[in-house]
Amino acid sequence: MRVIAGQYRSRPLRSLRGLDTRPTSDRLRETLFNVLTAGSPEALAGTRWLDLFAGTGAVGIEALSRGAAQVTFVESSLAAAKLIRENLESLDITSGAEVVQAEVLRALGNSAAGTVDFIFLDPPYRAAQAYQSTLTALAQAPIVRDASIVIAEHDKKFDPGEAFGELRRFRKLIQGDAALSFYQRQRIAR
Repeated sequence: MRVIAGQYRSRPLRSLRGLDTRPTSDRLRETLFNVLTAGSPEALAGTRWLDLFAGTGAVGIEALSRGAAQVTFVESSLAAAKLIRENLESLDITSGAEVVQAEVLRALGNSAAGTVDFIFLDPPYRAAQAYQSTLTALAQAPIVRDASIVIAEHDKKFDPGEAFGELRRFRKLIQGDAALSFYQRQRIAR
């Protein structure tokens, strides 16, 4: 596993052994960032990210490599949170990154960090309920503004859902066995 592009391009990232942490593949990460930058490499400059169920931190580190100003990594596993810190340290990333070792819903409830531009969530595929509870919480979270984009990585055979309150899916991209669902707030007229 490696950083795909940007300041830390081609630098290796460590992963945990076993099946509890399933890092987003290099190919899927490349596709994700190609979609988000739409051919404009500077599109992510200065953005703020929330990487939920962060695992190895690969997605958030990729965002930092491509110019994100701030990434908050949220991971409940002590071993994975330690690994994220080690990956950041190996790249000499000393600012713009915060690792929060906590359950995702608790971290969202305690967040006072302002708004974010991108939220990436990648719960274990077998934890189907985590998608619903996290997306429902994000639909009500003050950190999500109208322009924020929420991206959920999931198994292509699993559908996390079309809508969670005002958070609506606007795109679904399938690659191999994985899929990315993109959500954004859409105000509902009453």
